[in-house]
Amino acid sequence: MKELKQRSTCPISTSLDVLGDKWTLLIVRDLVFAGKSTYGQFLQSEEKMATNILADRLAVLEAQGIITKAVAADKKSKFTYRLTDKGVDIVPLLVELTLWGAKHCPTIANPRLLEELQAGKDAAVEKYQRLAREQALA
Repeated sequence: MKELKQRSTCPISTSLDVLGDKWTLLIVRDLVFAGKSTYGQFLQSEEKMATNILADRLAVLEAQGIITKAVAADKKSKFTYRLTDKGVDIVPLLVELTLWGAKHCPTIANPRLLEELQAGKDAAVEKYQRLAREQALA
């Protein structure tokens, strides 16, 4: 795994050093909104992430303390991934990106989620953060 090198001390820049590629936030999205937790489930996302990219991004997320990796209860050769508290703190960013994308981009993939976010953004953020924390304890 390549080491992440900060380009500056700007908080936006340092955040992008960790989260700024087009795949990382999609993995976090799938953990939060789709309840995915295994490598195979992430591969089934409609964006069709390549296996080498997925493996790299999972490793980076784990190294950065955003997710944890554990042996699955049902199969010792399978791992499950869960958000840490640091990862749960990304939920408000995902909500804002979802709302921005719905406002400025022509397609809406999950109208139910969008309606929930528009009806009460703060309540939705709290709900998904709570669900992610509960999943981490499971």
